[in-house]
Amino acid sequence: MSMSWIDEKAHRELARIREAKEKQLYPLFREFESGGLHTTVAGKPIINFSSNDYLGLTNHPKVKEAAKKAVDKYACGLSSSRVQATTTEHVELEARLAKWFGYPKCLLFTTGYQAMLGTIAALADEKTTLVLDSYSHACILDGTFLAAGVPKKSPEIRFFNHNSSKSLERILKTRERENALVLIEGVYSLDGDKGHVKDFVEICERYNTPLVVDDAHGTGTLGPNGKGIVEEMGLEGRVPILVSTFSKTFGGIGGILLGSEEVVDHVKNSARSFLFSASLPVPIVAAASTILDMLEADGPAMVRELQQKAAYMRGKLVEAGFDLGASNTHIMPVMCRDERKALFMHTALFECGVLAVPIVYPGVKVGEERLRINITRGHTQEDMDTLLELLKSYGEAFFVLSGEELGPMEA
Repeated sequence: MSMSWIDEKAHRELARIREAKEKQLYPLFREFESGGLHTTVAGKPIINFSSNDYLGLTNHPKVKEAAKKAVDKYACGLSSSRVQATTTEHVELEARLAKWFGYPKCLLFTTGYQAMLGTIAALADEKTTLVLDSYSHACILDGTFLAAGVPKKSPEIRFFNHNSSKSLERILKTRERENALVLIEGVYSLDGDKGHVKDFVEICERYNTPLVVDDAHGTGTLGPNGKGIVEEMGLEGRVPILVSTFSKTFGGIGGILLGSEEVVDHVKNSARSFLFSASLPVPIVAAASTILDMLEADGPAMVRELQQKAAYMRGKLVEAGFDLGASNTHIMPVMCRDERKALFMHTALFECGVLAVPIVYPGVKVGEERLRINITRGHTQEDMDTLLELLKSYGEAFFVLSGEELGPMEA
């Protein structure tokens, strides 16, 4: 078969990846041989510090048993979209989540990414200015660009400086469209810093502008009961739309949309990512429902344990001299500020049985390369101390702690 332009493009774009693989530094798509925070790769035990299983509940026996029972009753999938494949389990969990989060209504999507895409595309039109934090997650960006591509209904798109109230207010004052919709995150996943949600709520209220908060990384980790950034900041009833996910604390996959009855119903009946995507499998619904049981019963204790472990790790990393950027949550970027340093650190840690994924360009700007460390409730004291000792050892070896340059690398 002859080479076409798409083959030539793919070959050209893969140059960096080929180079990393040739030097045995390619860090992605490691093949786990079991689930959880403690797994194996090619038969080798691995402690996973890149997992988003923040409360360590994915492998809980009750969660797995609930999923198994759902398989017996509903099989693995429903073979259609929610339009003709909605079960009582979907509807019951939506009602429970709405009550737990404190919203009138909830809608479950098949992924969190689809929840944000569908919500933005359903709400934005030619009368709308979409106002985004400059550090917005891919799901917010892609939902915005999807909305922008709708003929004759394209919204205006504006970005404000990360977490900047002044920048947001300046855009709301100078926007060109009648309506505005502000999109932010509760916790920013690459930097581990909290959104300035309280400030933005107050600004949006002054300008009569709805606010959408993506709290994927705050659900289960923030607030006395783990309900997220809204609970932590005492903003109940003041954030019109909340989006979250099952792929972190709830141990599976799936998107959560929370809002008023009519707004949620509008999204339900018009969001293409909901209407034209297969229904969330019932075993996943059952697993999430079981984790919600646990949060209702023991949420405060589990959240405290996670936060205590995160505080321990943060203190030790800072004491050792690591730069954690703007992080103030359980997500801690160990700043390397050099691609090779980040790749070398990852490879050395992996050889010692620890997985900490490097984030490099284009995921972050050149000069902001880092290892991202996610601390979870499921990590043991021994796990954390093992990571700390390895980070300190290789942080010195690869000049991450000193900030010196690496010497030239042979091909």
